[in-house]
Amino acid sequence: MAHDSRVTITHEARGRGGRYTAHVEGEAQTGYLDWEPTDERDVRVATHTIVPRAIGGRGVAAQLVNRLIADARDEGFRIVPQCRYVARKFDENPDWAPLKA
Repeated sequence: MAHDSRVTITHEARGRGGRYTAHVEGEAQTGYLDWEPTDERDVRVATHTIVPRAIGGRGVAAQLVNRLIADARDEGFRIVPQCRYVARKFDENPDWAPLKA
């Protein structure tokens, strides 16, 4: 499948944390990135990034992380990259270092 699939990312509160959900146009399955709060108001722990195989290979996980990063910049929070995928994206993007808690 092409990388130009239209992906819409939404964010919703889940308990004290939240979930970013990726909706791929024309697909029933969704991907998501979950985060949990910490005792520090401005720190969020990225716990899981899950993209089902049916919508894999289209950059969905990267778009979820990019949205988390954009929100961190806009809203002034930092991220603990507990999820291995998020940690790898931090390693690949040294300019994100100020956003890492």
